[in-house]
Formats: sequence, structure tokens, C-alpha cells
Amino acid sequence: MRWNHTPADPASVDALAAALGTSRIVAELLVRNGLAEAGPAGRFLAPTLASLGDPFLLAHVQAAVDRLQHAIQARARVVILGDYDVDGVSSTTLLVSVLRRFGLSPRYYVPRRLEEGYGLSRTAIDRALEDGKPDLFIALDCGTNSLAEVAYLRGLGIEVIVVDHHRSKDEPRADAVLINPHVHESENDSAWRHLCTVGLVFKLLHGLLKRLRLAHDPLAREIRLKDYLDLVALGTIADLVPLHGENRVFARHGLKVLATTQRRGLLELMRVSGLAPEHGIKPVDVSFRLGPRINASGRLADAALSVDLLLSDDWAFCRRAAQQLEDLNRERQDIERQITERAEQLVEELYATASGIVLFEEDWHPGVVGIVAGRISRKYHRPAIVFGNEGELAKGSGRGIPGVNLVEVLGACSSCLESWGGHPMAVGVSLKKPRLGEFREKFDAAIRTARGGEATEPVLELSGWIEATEIHEQLMGEIDQLHPFGQGNPEPLFGVRGVRLPRPPDIFKEQHFRFAAEDANGRRLSGVAWKMAGRLPPVGRPLDLVVQLNWNHYNGRKVLQIELQDWRLAE
Repeated sequence: MRWNHTPADPASVDALAAALGTSRIVAELLVRNGLAEAGPAGRFLAPTLASLGDPFLLAHVQAAVDRLQHAIQARARVVILGDYDVDGVSSTTLLVSVLRRFGLSPRYYVPRRLEEGYGLSRTAIDRALEDGKPDLFIALDCGTNSLAEVAYLRGLGIEVIVVDHHRSKDEPRADAVLINPHVHESENDSAWRHLCTVGLVFKLLHGLLKRLRLAHDPLAREIRLKDYLDLVALGTIADLVPLHGENRVFARHGLKVLATTQRRGLLELMRVSGLAPEHGIKPVDVSFRLGPRINASGRLADAALSVDLLLSDDWAFCRRAAQQLEDLNRERQDIERQITERAEQLVEELYATASGIVLFEEDWHPGVVGIVAGRISRKYHRPAIVFGNEGELAKGSGRGIPGVNLVEVLGACSSCLESWGGHPMAVGVSLKKPRLGEFREKFDAAIRTARGGEATEPVLELSGWIEATEIHEQLMGEIDQLHPFGQGNPEPLFGVRGVRLPRPPDIFKEQHFRFAAEDANGRRLSGVAWKMAGRLPPVGRPLDLVVQLNWNHYNGRKVLQIELQDWRLAE
């Protein structure tokens, strides 16, 4: 594995460190993140809810607020259809929760993945209309490209609002009120351009409350949108949108709300996930504990269960539902493990030199292929699309790597696809099975072009080189200001030179090891290495390490811990 470090401009680092009163280490991290000026860097370190922009600056929020206000006043019948991933589930929960506060009883539906496919499909719409035709139909986290389906709803005399953040493949029509900053870009919208759907729903509700408060609505004055930021943080972090601008505000404050949430469904979900919210909730907890369990019902069963859980105040139901999600997640993990092992075998045997990886087998479950694609992409440091079986079609999900926009890549392959869409780092794709070979060739060529012929060797991009003597609690306190880490704000990877291990590492669970490292003053640092038991560093020899710095909570204590990512003998 190659280590790469491009130093930031020393003069900019020194100037920023002096202006903010931070260490050079943190100043370099800010400069590398494009924050060389004291003003923007200071706002990044201390993001405030007051910095959120006027929601009515977002295109079509005004029209959507008009329709919601009319629906509230007329006690209209409302149907909400949200996607089955965490963003869709949290968006649906947020909108239903607030509309209920205003006396509406919106019916909500989530597409059944295996029966109805993704998004605003005709079959999902027809099921949603079985209980009666609504006055207003709201699609969340889907619908941007569903022109025929929106026209069908409008033909039935139903008003339509679409809140979505997927890219548009066609020129959108005016059949619906569409809130989507990727379709309706405007000047100076960088702060909210990359919001996911739950962030856009928050903006919409912010606009609604502003309007109703001006009209002296007493209910609007009682509702504190801040209390719903736990839902916004869930969708924002799980959907891999960049944690800049308002996404950073939502994630930073939403994680705090999540750690103190009173939602019974979330508390039960934390319990089965093994989370201790009193230690705080981190993005990794959303990505690898809460998110997969919320997603599990949509992957293998009915994602409405997750919405039911997040909306419920019934402890007994929440306990049962959280356990169902835990059981489904374990089933998902078993299926995923089997597919991943086979996928890795195919890569090693058939596609070891491919620039872009495309995999398919008839018995692969389409509900878990996105997770497998992520594992394959990370392991081989290449964009990967993994397909499952869906009748005549192969239906799959793709995961990318930094520097390659999968939406643009799929655009170059669109002639052989039935449907596709998503974000630069995560896409959904379907095609007819006989065209898999053609797509594999086009995808590989498009990835080669996008990467400019760059080698596929995995690269560790170092945030900086530090001395082991600089790793202490004061530095950790400064780094804590950079949280939350995630897409667009990666967790720092530090290179540390010349440390030694005074004793052999301690292997546990056959895959991992714990170790102690000594700095130049003989001070010991405790560390852990995940899934590296097959490559133990030697004792007593000077080593260069690549590490992340974290707190380890154990037996009521908080201890600084380095997480080893790679090592080599010091030169």
C-alpha cells in the first residue's frame, strides 16, 4: 500500500494557526480541507444553527410551503411515499411527525424493494392509493426522474410534491413541485447544494414554521425543529453526502440530539446495537450500527417497519420491532458474507486487472449487493458494481472511490442500461442480463478514462506527519473540534515516524491485535489494529505507522488510543 502526503502551504498553516490559536497540526488539517481563511475556518470549527440559511432561498420551497399550509388548513388527505434507505426512512419519519403535530393524519408508504423496485414506481403508487385517493402526494428521496408516474398522479387530480437529491437525467416538467438543488441550482447555494433528502425536508419544514409563525399559529410556536435533528443526522451521515456547509451543521448538532434522544424506537435500536449514548454518538455508530439495522427491513422485508419504529411511543412495540430489525440485520450479514466471499473469489480469478469491477451471479440477493459493492470497492480500491437477480433484469448497486464520479461514469454507459441514478459515490443500476458483458467493458473503459490511467494500487492519503510525542489529550481536544468526520471531511490519517514496540502485540479474536508503542521519551501509547493479525509489526525495531487517533471508552474511563492502519520499517 502506497503512502502519500502532499504538505499544505507552510505560510498558510502558520498564519491560520496564529489567527485561530490552534496547533499547526489542526491548522494544516483545515488548510488541506480548503479552509485557509480564518473566518470560514472558525465557522467550520464552531458550526451554529443560527448559520442555517433562509429556507425560502431554496428553489420551490415557497410553492411547497403554500401546498402544505393549504393542506393543514383544509385538513387534506396526504400520502407520503419515502425511499427504503436511511435517508428515505428518516425523511418520512420527520415529515409525518411534524404534520401530525398540525392535526393531519398522513398515510405513509415505503416501496417494497423486491416486489415494487426502487422509488416512485407505478406499483408502489397503486398500493399507496388502495386506501383512497389523497389530495396531496409527497414523494421523498425519489421521484426526480419519475416523469410518467408524476403525470399519472396529476391525471388523477392529485397535487404532487417531490423532495429529492438525486441527479436528473431529463429536463424536469412542471407537473409537480420539485425541491432538488441538483436540478434547480441557484447562485450562492453551496451551503445547501449537497443536502440529502432529510436535510431538504428539514428546510421545507423550517419554511412552513416560519410562514405559520408569521400568521401567529400557536402550534407553530410550540414546535422546536432542533428536537428533530436526530433524524436529520441519521439520514445525512448514512447517505454519504459531504459534511460541509449545512450538512456539517445538521450532523454536528444532530449527533448531540441523537445522544440524548427520547425517541423510544431509537433508544431500543441503540440497545440492540450495543451503543452507549452516554459516551456520545459518532458517525461510525450511524454508519455501522444504527444505519444497517434501519436498512435491514428494506433490504430483506418491508422498510415500513423502520418508520413504524421511529414514530412509535409504545415501548413494547419498539422493543419487538428493534429485535426484528436486529434479527433481519443478522440474516443480512450472513447473506452478505457469503456473497462477499464469492465476489472476492471472482475478482481474484477473473477481474484482478480491471479498472472498474462488475460482478453478477444468479443467486445473489439484490437487497445486499450495495453493501457487497462497498466492501469490494474498499478492498480493491476500485469502483465496483455488484448485481443481483431480478427476473429478466440484473439489478445492482455501485460504490465509488474518491476522485471518480459514478453518475458521470454511468452516463457514458447509459446505452446498455435500463435504469440508473444516484450520487457520485453510490449508484443504483439495472440492465438486461444479456448486456452484462457489454456493460462491463463500457464501465471499465469509462473508469480508465476517469482515472486518467492511474494505477489501482490502494493509497493512504496522509493528513500530515506528527511526532509520537505530540499525541496527547490536548491534541485530541483540538481534533474533537473537527468532528463529525465523514464524506468530504475525512478522519485524519497521521504518519508517525520512529516508534518502537517494547513487547509483542496481543492477538484477539484471531483477526485483530492490541499493542503498545513507545515515543522518543519512553512514554507508552496504547493501540489497536483491526483485521491485521496476519501482519504483525516486529518488536524493538523503529517503525513508521499510519494511525487514526480516537478515544476508547472502557470501564467508565476514557483513554487515548491509536488505531493502526498500516506500518513499515523506518528508513
